[in-house]
Amino acid sequence: MWYLERMKLGPSFSVATWNVNSLRARKERLISFLDRERPDVVCLQELKMQTDQFPQMDFLQMGYQSAWVGQKAYNGVAILSKKEHGPLTDVRENLGDEDLDPAARAIGATIESLGVRVMSVYVPNGQEVGSDKFDYKKRWLARLLSFLNKHHRKEEDLIIAGDFNVAPEDRDVYDPIGLKESVICHRDAREAFSQVLKFGLCDALRLHTQEDNMYTYWDYQQLAFPKNNGLRIDHVLVTEALSGACKKVWIDRNERKGTKPSDHVPLVAYFER
Repeated sequence: MWYLERMKLGPSFSVATWNVNSLRARKERLISFLDRERPDVVCLQELKMQTDQFPQMDFLQMGYQSAWVGQKAYNGVAILSKKEHGPLTDVRENLGDEDLDPAARAIGATIESLGVRVMSVYVPNGQEVGSDKFDYKKRWLARLLSFLNKHHRKEEDLIIAGDFNVAPEDRDVYDPIGLKESVICHRDAREAFSQVLKFGLCDALRLHTQEDNMYTYWDYQQLAFPKNNGLRIDHVLVTEALSGACKKVWIDRNERKGTKPSDHVPLVAYFER
C-alpha cells in the first residue's frame, strides 16, 4: 500500500540554517520566523551566548526541542527540531578530535523519525589572508573533513548546514574581482571547501538553480543590502544519497529587512522522499 511505502521512506521535512548574529538580539525575529514558516529543523550559528543562557524553554513552548553549545560573546551553534519528530539523539559537540579548540563551532544530532543526521556548523571567518586566523580557517575545514571520514559514510542521509564563510564560486559574490583575494573567496579557502564536498556532499541550492546573485549575507555598511552587494556563504550540504530527496531550496531575503536584522538570512531546503 502507498502509505506503507511512505512510512518506510520517511516523511517530508524542511531544514533551515540561519546565522542569527546574536540570539539575544535576534530572538524575537527567530520566534516570528518559527511561527510563520514552521521549519522542521533549524540550524543556528553565532548564538553569542554561554551554554547555560540558551533560551530552551522559549523554543519548547513553540514546539521545538534543542541541542546547543555556547560560548561567551562569540560563536555558538544550535539545532532545533519539532517535538513531534521525537528526541534529538547522539548529540555531539564540536569535532571531537585531538585539536584542543575551545570554540563552539559545530554540533550534530540524529532525528530518527526523519531518518537524518544533521550538523550545524560555523566555520571561522579567517580575518585576513596570510594570518594565523586564516590558517585556522583552513585547518578547521580540514578537521571537518577528517571528522566526516571518521564518523560518517557518504551513503547515509546527512545534512551539514551553516555559515561556511566561503563563497564557492565567483557567481556567489557581488564583486568577484575586488574580493578575489579576500578570506571569503581566496583560492585556498575555496579549495578547502571543495575538499569537504569531495567527501560525497552536494551544494543543495545548486541542485535547483544556477542563477547568479543569490546571496545569504549583506554587510551592514555602505547600503550593501539595498545595492544587493552580497555574498553566498551560508550553505546546506547534503550527501549524494539524500540529494534526490531535496526538492526545493530558497533564500528568505525578507529577513534582512525591517528592525534589527541579522546580516545573514535563512536558507531553507525542503526534502520529500
